[in-house]
Amino acid sequence: MAVKTALVLSAGGMFGAYQAGAWRELSIWFQPDLVVGTSAGALNGWLIAGGCTPEELISLWTDPATAAFLKLRPPRQRWRGLFDDLTFCAGVQALYGRHKPHIPIGVVLTETPRLVPRLFQNDEITWQHLAAACAIPLGLPPQRIAGRWYVDGGLLGALPLWPASQMGAARAIAVNALPFLPSRVMRAGVSAVRRLSPAIPTVGSLDVVTIVPEGGLGTVSDAIRWSRENVLRMIERGSTDARRVTAAGWPSRDSSQRVLQ
Repeated sequence: MAVKTALVLSAGGMFGAYQAGAWRELSIWFQPDLVVGTSAGALNGWLIAGGCTPEELISLWTDPATAAFLKLRPPRQRWRGLFDDLTFCAGVQALYGRHKPHIPIGVVLTETPRLVPRLFQNDEITWQHLAAACAIPLGLPPQRIAGRWYVDGGLLGALPLWPASQMGAARAIAVNALPFLPSRVMRAGVSAVRRLSPAIPTVGSLDVVTIVPEGGLGTVSDAIRWSRENVLRMIERGSTDARRVTAAGWPSRDSSQRVLQ
């Protein structure tokens, strides 16, 4: 039986641009048997599983229209949530309609109020699942799906490795754009939530290679506000880090070549 390899994509908000850069490099050498993602990684994963080219993915991230995904509400309306959910949902629906997966895909959400992770796969995934995967508490409203409420899958763990095992993968290449939260307050709040949650399913014997930005990708503001300069920086960083990882296996690769000129 052939060994299956998963591409696993983390949460990260606007840091998801890092995954586009990493995929530009990885796609030269590697085609996944399945894709798993949460939050921004769910959006990127949906597109990659649907055959989106690296160039198209990079073009989406560098398009100023991407700013609408996390458009701040006017100050007097922020009691309803930090971000405008109407423009966000419209953006997710448009993205959902661009591609349909050609390979298995899993999307991780957090079910509330029980605070348990939930895996949805393939045909059961709707645009609402993608929206729920990104529904940052206090930022975007939860999504009600089949009578249950769901929020950001990254709340209980930024890098969802366990679904790759459940979906039959023995190996994974994981792109973790959010190795730590860029705020002490956020880290304290998320840690408190995770202590209230039941145990996350185990990863098992999954063999994992991780691509991660040493030192992180920026501030909280960088994570929630689109900036072309920041997006280009993160795309290039993702490519550089992925190139460094793949160089060990493919030494003929020119590690000095840039993705963006």
